[in-house]
Amino acid sequence: MAKKRDVHVVPHKDGGWATVKEGASRAGSLHNTKKGAIDRARSQAQREKTEVVIHRRDGRIRDSDSYGNDPFPPKDKKH
Repeated sequence: MAKKRDVHVVPHKDGGWATVKEGASRAGSLHNTKKGAIDRARSQAQREKTEVVIHRRDGRIRDSDSYGNDPFPPKDKKH
């Protein structure tokens, strides 16, 4: 079975934001806004049934969304 390759939204060295597939040596797409990069990454992840990992400017992970068969789905908390 092939390893899933998540799509990351990361700050680009020349400014703006980029989408990068795990294991890739260069960006898949470049965007002026973070929202544009997130939208593109989400559509790609939905198509490929994988995960989007959104980073902050400092490189830390801000959020992630799964669009595939998640082997460890989140458990909802009951209040």
